[in-house]
Amino acid sequence: MKKTAKAQSETAFDQVQKFYQFMNSNKLEVIEFSKDSTYIKLVRKHNNAVHQIPVFAPSAHAAPAGKAAPRAQAPAVQTGETIKAPMSGIFYRAPSPSSPPYVREGDTVKEGQVICVIEAMKVFNEIKAEFTCVIEKVVQENGKPVEPNGDLFAVKR
Repeated sequence: MKKTAKAQSETAFDQVQKFYQFMNSNKLEVIEFSKDSTYIKLVRKHNNAVHQIPVFAPSAHAAPAGKAAPRAQAPAVQTGETIKAPMSGIFYRAPSPSSPPYVREGDTVKEGQVICVIEAMKVFNEIKAEFTCVIEKVVQENGKPVEPNGDLFAVKR
Protein backbone atom coordinates (compact mmCIF):
# COMPACT_ATOMS: atom_id res chain seq x y z
CA MET A 1 0.00 0.00 0.00
CA LYS A 2 2.88 2.39 0.74
CA LYS A 3 4.31 1.86 -2.74
CA THR A 4 0.99 2.93 -4.26
CA ALA A 5 0.86 6.15 -2.22
CA LYS A 6 4.48 6.92 -3.11
CA ALA A 7 3.82 6.20 -6.79
CA GLN A 8 0.81 8.55 -6.71
CA SER A 9 2.78 11.35 -5.06
CA GLU A 10 5.58 11.00 -7.61
CA THR A 11 2.99 11.09 -10.35
CA ALA A 12 1.46 14.26 -8.89
CA PHE A 13 4.91 15.84 -8.60
CA ASP A 14 5.69 14.82 -12.18
CA GLN A 15 2.39 16.39 -13.28
CA VAL A 16 3.21 19.64 -11.53
CA GLN A 17 6.64 19.69 -13.19
CA LYS A 18 5.08 19.13 -16.62
CA PHE A 19 2.53 21.91 -16.04
CA TYR A 20 5.31 24.22 -14.85
CA GLN A 21 7.40 23.50 -17.94
CA PHE A 22 4.36 24.00 -20.18
CA MET A 23 3.55 27.28 -18.39
CA ASN A 24 7.12 28.58 -18.85
CA SER A 25 7.50 27.49 -22.46
CA ASN A 26 4.20 29.19 -23.40
CA LYS A 27 4.81 32.27 -21.20
CA LEU A 28 1.55 31.79 -19.32
CA GLU A 29 0.74 33.70 -16.13
CA VAL A 30 -1.68 31.13 -14.62
CA ILE A 31 -2.45 27.51 -15.33
CA GLU A 32 -5.18 25.39 -13.67
CA PHE A 33 -5.88 21.68 -13.94
CA SER A 34 -8.65 19.64 -12.34
CA LYS A 35 -9.41 15.94 -12.73
CA ASP A 36 -11.25 13.78 -10.21
CA SER A 37 -9.84 14.73 -6.79
CA THR A 38 -6.71 16.37 -8.26
CA TYR A 39 -6.57 20.17 -8.51
CA ILE A 40 -3.42 22.03 -9.55
CA LYS A 41 -3.07 25.80 -9.95
CA LEU A 42 0.24 27.48 -10.77
CA VAL A 43 0.58 31.28 -10.72
CA ARG A 44 3.67 33.13 -11.93
CA LYS A 45 5.08 35.56 -9.37
CA HIS A 46 6.75 38.65 -10.82
CA ASN A 47 9.59 40.75 -9.48
CA ASN A 48 8.96 43.82 -11.57
CA ALA A 49 8.25 47.50 -10.97
CA VAL A 50 4.89 46.90 -9.29
CA HIS A 51 5.53 47.10 -5.55
CA GLN A 52 3.26 45.64 -2.92
CA ILE A 53 2.25 48.35 -0.49
CA PRO A 54 0.23 47.68 2.66
CA VAL A 55 -3.40 48.76 2.62
CA PHE A 56 -4.16 51.60 4.98
CA ALA A 57 -7.15 53.53 6.20
CA PRO A 58 -8.05 56.54 4.06
CA SER A 59 -7.12 60.02 5.21
CA ALA A 60 -4.47 60.26 7.88
CA HIS A 61 -5.70 63.84 8.37
CA ALA A 62 -9.12 63.01 9.85
CA ALA A 63 -11.05 65.77 11.58
CA PRO A 64 -10.43 65.99 15.36
CA ALA A 65 -13.05 64.43 17.65
CA GLY A 66 -16.02 66.68 18.24
CA LYS A 67 -15.69 68.52 14.92
CA ALA A 68 -17.69 67.46 11.92
CA ALA A 69 -15.67 66.44 8.91
CA PRO A 70 -16.62 68.22 5.69
CA ARG A 71 -18.91 66.17 3.48
CA ALA A 72 -17.16 64.49 0.59
CA GLN A 73 -18.16 65.79 -2.81
CA ALA A 74 -17.63 64.25 -6.20
CA PRO A 75 -14.46 65.61 -7.80
CA ALA A 76 -15.19 68.59 -10.01
CA VAL A 77 -14.42 68.34 -13.70
CA GLN A 78 -11.16 70.18 -14.37
CA THR A 79 -10.92 72.60 -17.29
CA GLY A 80 -7.10 72.83 -17.54
CA GLU A 81 -4.56 70.09 -18.15
CA THR A 82 -4.85 67.06 -15.87
CA ILE A 83 -3.13 63.78 -15.10
CA LYS A 84 -5.69 61.01 -15.51
CA ALA A 85 -6.04 57.56 -13.99
CA PRO A 86 -4.81 54.84 -16.37
CA MET A 87 -7.06 52.22 -14.70
CA SER A 88 -9.86 51.78 -12.21
CA GLY A 89 -9.04 51.14 -8.57
CA ILE A 90 -8.53 52.89 -5.24
CA PHE A 91 -6.42 56.09 -5.31
CA TYR A 92 -3.78 56.59 -2.61
CA ARG A 93 -1.57 59.67 -2.31
CA ALA A 94 1.07 58.01 -0.08
CA PRO A 95 2.66 54.57 0.24
CA SER A 96 1.46 54.18 3.85
CA PRO A 97 -0.55 56.13 6.45
CA SER A 98 2.59 57.32 8.22
CA SER A 99 4.34 58.40 5.02
CA PRO A 100 4.03 61.83 3.45
CA PRO A 101 2.15 62.03 0.15
CA TYR A 102 4.13 61.45 -3.02
CA VAL A 103 3.22 64.97 -4.21
CA ARG A 104 1.51 68.05 -2.80
CA GLU A 105 -0.11 71.05 -4.41
CA GLY A 106 2.60 73.39 -5.66
CA ASP A 107 5.23 70.62 -6.07
CA THR A 108 7.24 70.44 -9.27
CA VAL A 109 7.15 66.91 -10.64
CA LYS A 110 9.68 65.47 -13.06
CA GLU A 111 8.81 63.06 -15.86
CA GLY A 112 8.84 59.47 -14.51
CA GLN A 113 8.41 60.52 -10.85
CA VAL A 114 5.87 58.49 -8.83
CA ILE A 115 2.89 60.70 -8.01
CA CYS A 116 0.44 58.21 -6.45
CA VAL A 117 -0.61 54.56 -6.36
CA ILE A 118 -3.80 52.90 -7.54
CA GLU A 119 -4.81 49.63 -5.95
CA ALA A 120 -6.45 47.28 -8.42
CA MET A 121 -7.20 43.66 -7.48
CA LYS A 122 -4.88 43.76 -4.43
CA VAL A 123 -1.96 45.03 -6.54
CA PHE A 124 -0.62 48.51 -5.91
CA ASN A 125 0.36 50.16 -9.19
CA GLU A 126 2.72 53.13 -9.07
CA ILE A 127 1.46 55.95 -11.27
CA LYS A 128 4.26 58.08 -12.73
CA ALA A 129 4.18 61.53 -14.29
CA GLU A 130 4.33 61.37 -18.07
CA PHE A 131 5.84 64.86 -18.29
CA THR A 132 7.45 67.52 -16.10
CA CYS A 133 4.81 69.77 -14.51
CA VAL A 134 3.62 71.60 -11.39
CA ILE A 135 0.79 70.07 -9.34
CA GLU A 136 -1.85 72.80 -9.09
CA LYS A 137 -4.53 70.76 -7.34
CA VAL A 138 -5.10 67.21 -6.11
CA VAL A 139 -8.49 66.47 -7.67
CA GLN A 140 -9.11 62.96 -6.35
CA GLU A 141 -9.77 62.20 -2.67
CA ASN A 142 -7.38 59.79 -0.93
CA GLY A 143 -8.77 56.27 -0.46
CA LYS A 144 -11.61 56.73 -2.95
CA PRO A 145 -12.30 54.75 -6.13
CA VAL A 146 -11.22 56.14 -9.49
CA GLU A 147 -12.30 55.20 -12.99
CA PRO A 148 -10.09 54.97 -16.07
CA ASN A 149 -9.43 58.46 -17.47
CA GLY A 150 -10.72 60.06 -14.26
CA ASP A 151 -8.85 63.22 -13.23
CA LEU A 152 -6.27 62.74 -10.47
CA PHE A 153 -4.28 66.00 -10.53
CA ALA A 154 -4.73 69.40 -12.16
CA VAL A 155 -1.30 70.39 -13.51
CA LYS A 156 0.53 73.16 -15.34
CA ARG A 157 3.43 72.36 -17.69
